[in-house]
Amino acid sequence: MNTHPRFVSDTDDQHLKQESNLRESLAGAPTESAWGLSRRKWPRRFFMKTLAAGGAFLPVGAALADRGDRGHGPGSITRSDAAILRFLAAAEILETDLWQQYTEFANADGPYADALEAIDDDMPTYIEQNTTDEFSHQNFLNAFLVKMREQPVNLEPFRKLPSSPAAPVQTLRLTNLMHLNVDTSWFLRYRSAGNPDFGDTFDQAVEIVDRPGIPVSNQDQYTADQMQAIANTAAFHFAMIEQGGSSLYDALSLKCSTLLALRIVTSIGGTEVAHFEIWNDKAGDAPPVDSGDGLVFPDLNQNPATTTSLVMPRPCKFISEDLPLCSIIRPTSLQLAGAIAAVHFLSNTGLFQGQSRAFFDLLMGLAQAADRAVRQCNGD
Repeated sequence: MNTHPRFVSDTDDQHLKQESNLRESLAGAPTESAWGLSRRKWPRRFFMKTLAAGGAFLPVGAALADRGDRGHGPGSITRSDAAILRFLAAAEILETDLWQQYTEFANADGPYADALEAIDDDMPTYIEQNTTDEFSHQNFLNAFLVKMREQPVNLEPFRKLPSSPAAPVQTLRLTNLMHLNVDTSWFLRYRSAGNPDFGDTFDQAVEIVDRPGIPVSNQDQYTADQMQAIANTAAFHFAMIEQGGSSLYDALSLKCSTLLALRIVTSIGGTEVAHFEIWNDKAGDAPPVDSGDGLVFPDLNQNPATTTSLVMPRPCKFISEDLPLCSIIRPTSLQLAGAIAAVHFLSNTGLFQGQSRAFFDLLMGLAQAADRAVRQCNGD
């Protein structure tokens, strides 16, 4: 069983409870996060693999702990703010890596690009624009940290994963798009009045387990249906990533101490929402298809719960059940949408399959430091 050492911080008990609650939710409690469903919603074989790899989540310990804070004023940030921005920088570096892989395939003429265009003619250019946004986020956040005399994030030592054998560019990667477990519950969540922050859970719109989001062999070796299923997988993966990012930025914004850090988190977070809305719409346009080897994309319009035209977030419970329903990003709680939840979920989706123990240690350490950030308001 994976264990975590005690955190070194002034809010020790609170954070231990948060981590304990998170582990309980990941162990099958009836809770859904921005990053995925409770384990009982997924095939048993998938979670046996996850448990077998549990040792990968040991934190780096006190090395990245927040050891107090210094005074701050206009034009500066706190160490807690820096911890938040540092984790977000790491997340953006990882996002950039996965989006770059999608862009390389989308910009290459062939059956995969054709299958993307079967979803929407503008899919390749949307993918390229999303990639450009992610590059801007990772570059800005690291440059800002340096400007604030804070340590930036460098994940280059972990760029060791191979490209897909069919990738137009053969280089080492940080992320793996060849064995994805794509959570599609967001499709139902945003079309319902439920909110995971109140304990609501949602089924999968499509069961996508251990599937590639990009071709893994020469494209001419796939049938048309197989290639469409790969492109459809990518479309749902796009939205899965961006809706999770929307909740992550929202949750961490509530822990920012300075207006400067808050401005950065909310401004970048707004683009995550814009990305999600585009991919929410496009995923609904994924053609019904049977890959012939177990992956089936149904006609979503045959089910009122997955009607594809309902692309605006449906009003849901928020703050208190006795208040009117409100259209929002959800969830927004730290337990369900915070940095630690993001690391657990993205790891379980197969995105980091093949990464080293040191990679998971570093990522979890950054996540713990971000979730431990304490909001301090000095009127700046």
